[in-house]
Amino acid sequence: MEDGDAIRSDGGLPAASRTALRGPAVRRLLALRAGKKLTADHVRVAADALGVSERTVWRWLAAVQSDETAAANPGARSQIDARFTVTPEVRGLLALWKGNVRAVHRELVLRAARQSPPTDAPSLTTLHRAIRRDLTPGERAGLAGGERAARKHDVFLARPRGWRNQVWETDHMQAPVLVDVEGKPRRPWVTWFTDCSTNAITGVAVTPVHPSRESVLAALRSAVLREDPYGPFGGLPEKVRVDRGKDFLSRTVTAAFDLLEVTVEDLPAYTPHLKGTVEGLHRAVESMFLAALPGYARQPRPGKRPSCPKDEVLLGFEDFTARLLAWTRWWNTEHHPAPLRGRTPLQAWQDDPTPLRDVAAADLWTFTLEDAGTRTLTTRGIRFRRRDYVGAWMTGQAGIQVRIRFMPHHDHRIEVYHAATGRYLGPADLADQATEEQVSAVRRARSARARRLKKDLEASQRERYAAVNQPEAPQRLGVLTTAQAEAELAQAAGTNLSDLAMPDLIPLAAPPAGWRTPASLAALTTPGPPVRYPYGRDGASAPDGRDRRAAPPTPDEDGDSS
Repeated sequence: MEDGDAIRSDGGLPAASRTALRGPAVRRLLALRAGKKLTADHVRVAADALGVSERTVWRWLAAVQSDETAAANPGARSQIDARFTVTPEVRGLLALWKGNVRAVHRELVLRAARQSPPTDAPSLTTLHRAIRRDLTPGERAGLAGGERAARKHDVFLARPRGWRNQVWETDHMQAPVLVDVEGKPRRPWVTWFTDCSTNAITGVAVTPVHPSRESVLAALRSAVLREDPYGPFGGLPEKVRVDRGKDFLSRTVTAAFDLLEVTVEDLPAYTPHLKGTVEGLHRAVESMFLAALPGYARQPRPGKRPSCPKDEVLLGFEDFTARLLAWTRWWNTEHHPAPLRGRTPLQAWQDDPTPLRDVAAADLWTFTLEDAGTRTLTTRGIRFRRRDYVGAWMTGQAGIQVRIRFMPHHDHRIEVYHAATGRYLGPADLADQATEEQVSAVRRARSARARRLKKDLEASQRERYAAVNQPEAPQRLGVLTTAQAEAELAQAAGTNLSDLAMPDLIPLAAPPAGWRTPASLAALTTPGPPVRYPYGRDGASAPDGRDRRAAPPTPDEDGDSS
């Protein structure tokens, strides 16, 4: 119990409790007065209990006669007083100035001075007091920092713990650590699957660059399998909570969840509090593990030094992954999260008698592959994405129809099934695969070309304006000659086929005399020579009619015109 909440030695109540009891006490005295039973002893006892004088209690009772609302909060300033309150105008100014009260006060002073006649603006102290009184901490934070800042003052309910594999949560996290990936510093991404009942990390996958559906499928396989090296955690969950990431809602991932009979709960956007288990894991792994690694990107730096010193030795991607997996094992087997009340996630998992649903590793691999349709196996192998794939099992199989399944982005190998029976035939590897040196050279050439193009585009789009110290229209710098402008426009027009089209090169023929043609359309046409009909099958054209026009063709016995 806090010292301010303790019972006083003289038998009285704390100040906060006495203030809260004013309303019920005054209403009780009013009821006694209405029944003509109110005495001075009643008022004296109430005054002693509330820590005020008898005169104050009598004044409260008298105030109710002029203002009935005074009985709800005795002793408070009457609502009819002309005190300053936060109006919609003030709220709008707070939002405009991002919570800067002093700037809002200056704006109110200017607006009051512009009125006719001028009025008095509230003082800065009065404005501060009104904002603290009329706005909640969440509203003040929201007007200053937006909805995310206001959400920090909200109260969130906690879901019941449930049982193991009842609900999983999954998400991507970009680690705030620079890692050496083939000589380049990069921030890897981590994909988690965590059990909401035991706080256990059931699956994890690390990607050097931006994650994809392949990262989700790799983490899902490590989460479901319970054999070595994945540990005792796993099995099929009943439900998985995901955010609106396109990787988690891709066709391949959702099809895998459907085949595994797992319900996917797609949470609304910008609601991290609805997946608090995995969000708490993000905060925990950064403060308990990533902050101590070399290359941590958020550590404070003295002065204007860059985020990462040049002489700092970064971890390799393989070393970082090994350390992250070791920390994951420590979290599951040795750490004691507060919600588990002294138990580790492993102990909570083993104490739960809920039966587990397991899937064979081979079946799980098949479920997490993406279907690429049907192909024909030829003497060159299987043609997929303009490349040939071959396998030793293809001998004597040319001519059959096969169905291809593959792991997304793993284009070095595909899995082949019989198109009619669905029987697994075997893997097929990429034929004539380039060496690592060739791939590295191609990537370096692509990067150099991309840098050149980016530099050229930035140079072409750069605009310069003259600096001014007086209000005037902006003056663009960098003039062109007439010849330069015409040459550049001609080059740009030559790349657009629609600009090269000449629809009025051949004038339209005049419509027949019997047609009702608008004058505006008739002016665009010119009378031309008689229209000759196409030659018939015998090579002769149709004879002219009496009006010197080409006679219409007549159909023959087969229905063809001649």
